[in-house]
Amino acid sequence: MIQRVLVANRGEIARRVFATCRRLGIGTVAVYTDPDAASPHVAEADVRVRLDGRNGYLDAAQLIAAARAAGADAVHPGYGFLSENAEFAAAVLEAGLTWVGPPVAAVQAMGSKIEAKKMMVAAGVPVLEQLDPDAVTADQLPVLIKASAGGGGRGMRVVRELGQLATQAEAARREAESAFGDGEVFCERYLASGHHVEVQVMADAHGTVWSVGERECSIQRRHQKIVEEAPSPLVERTPGMRAKLFTAARLAAEAIGYTGAGTVEFMADDGGEFYFLEMNTRLQVEHPVTEETTGLDLVELQLLVADGGRLDAEPPAARGHSIEARVYAEDPAKDWQPQAGAIHRFDVPTTATEFGLLGRAGVRVDSGVVDGSVVSVFYDPMLAKVISYAPTRRQAAGILADALARTRVHGIGTNRDLLVNVLRHPAFLDGATDTAFFDTHGLAALAAPLADASAVASSAVAAALADAAENRGAARVLGGLPSGWRNLASGFQTKRYLDDAGAEHEVSYRFGRVGLELDGTTDVTLVSSSPDRIVLGVDGVERPFDVGRYGADVFIDGPLGPVHLTALPRFPDPDSAVAKGSLLAPMPGSVTRVAAAVGDAVTAGQPLIWLEAMKMEHTIAAPGDGVLAELNVTAGQQVDVGAVLARIDNPEGDPA
Repeated sequence: MIQRVLVANRGEIARRVFATCRRLGIGTVAVYTDPDAASPHVAEADVRVRLDGRNGYLDAAQLIAAARAAGADAVHPGYGFLSENAEFAAAVLEAGLTWVGPPVAAVQAMGSKIEAKKMMVAAGVPVLEQLDPDAVTADQLPVLIKASAGGGGRGMRVVRELGQLATQAEAARREAESAFGDGEVFCERYLASGHHVEVQVMADAHGTVWSVGERECSIQRRHQKIVEEAPSPLVERTPGMRAKLFTAARLAAEAIGYTGAGTVEFMADDGGEFYFLEMNTRLQVEHPVTEETTGLDLVELQLLVADGGRLDAEPPAARGHSIEARVYAEDPAKDWQPQAGAIHRFDVPTTATEFGLLGRAGVRVDSGVVDGSVVSVFYDPMLAKVISYAPTRRQAAGILADALARTRVHGIGTNRDLLVNVLRHPAFLDGATDTAFFDTHGLAALAAPLADASAVASSAVAAALADAAENRGAARVLGGLPSGWRNLASGFQTKRYLDDAGAEHEVSYRFGRVGLELDGTTDVTLVSSSPDRIVLGVDGVERPFDVGRYGADVFIDGPLGPVHLTALPRFPDPDSAVAKGSLLAPMPGSVTRVAAAVGDAVTAGQPLIWLEAMKMEHTIAAPGDGVLAELNVTAGQQVDVGAVLARIDNPEGDPA
């Protein structure tokens, strides 16, 4: 039997596998690269092995050497990296280790989406026609470019104009090569509005193949899922669709002699007609929603099958509803720009369990980060998965939205507000979900902050008063009195903050005989105060605000919505101002291309600089017409967030 498992991965999925291994009494081995040295998955393993280079997770020889050195007898690949690499699977087996995954031949068969489609046609599974990027014609547009070896949205591009096809195909190849070590791409007809529905399969080596249940993953950004659920609303309302899906999934698994956990993905239209997209020969990111609705531990079943065990004749029946939201370090309002840096705090107060089955209505969290974690630019920006379970879909959505709204995430920007807005949207609650959800309902509205202008203003008051309480508590003389208290009225004390929209908030306050006085308003009372918690009263309603301060960054969590403010200095440093027309790095990353030189005339929207961060390519474009007056970077250079990359002057020589 398996005694010790090395997880050839990182972050959340490594912690997830370790959790099951601990419960089963199986030893664990973590691997890590230098950027991940302080990652939670490293600390939680029984033993850990350092990998050389930031791409160590893609180095099969290092991973196998780590397993041998640590005394592991099995390797679990997780998802991403080498999880669907047939050469790695073969190397693991050749080293005398147990591969916790499907047979090498199955991985190889599905490892190329191009070849997989051919096999599915032969097996009788409906498939979208594959197109050669070099032979696409105008009447076949729009098309979707896809990486043959990849997933997770990397190497994917939508092309609507033939003239853009060659450029976009090359960009997709670069991205795929960086993420998967394989730059092969292909095209297929793009369904602008459809449903991404997938079937979880589980098979053993004794001929049993389960279609465990289906999931709908139609809420996507950049062709990557961010909200997933089981069962699928489309399947629930379409008579006979589930049986057809399950049959197609079993045919796909049987056609390649599959064993272990896998997912057969389909694109479906509103009428329930569906087409094979790909088969993922690994555990999916969204596997928890299937676990919650079936009561199965899919990692435990992977280990069982890898050890030669048998599945029951039939899987358990699904019940209830589960929804998963992926919390990413990214800014949806700014073209989903990934964020990097320190996470001072990550806490979902309503969490009932981590990495385990709920068994009743509640919230589960599978997280790759903890307080103090640092999000690197070198890997995927997903921080955590927050999962709800409830008897009904609407209840599951409500529980999950509430949990996310209460989540305290301090340090970097995330998509949390967007997720809450999606889960509370009437169309989502009605089950009207498809891959065009953001286009249909407007990304700007869905990405809007949960806290409105009034909430931000109240949060600024709470921040100022918490700061005053901190100062007063640290005072050596009369430390128990409110900051600025006078027996006779004196002038107001003033603090200034900047919100994330760029608006400035000035809070002027003083403490007198009647208590708190705010300049400009008389309807706010201070109920209680401490350095990290302020309770304000307005018209008889008392609201608590929890305040976290980290240098100039202030995070306020309260019933009106989470707010991030930046405390402004009383005396700004004029040397800190950035020249007008400057192009700033939106994230830390590596410059991959520069498309202009100093003195060149540029036009609004013209791509100038390309950055690679978190295995994705990001374009920095000219904000307006002008002349490139300053260029501070070259290809291959690493830059920090906020670095001045270039400066553009308008045609008259003034800053653009």
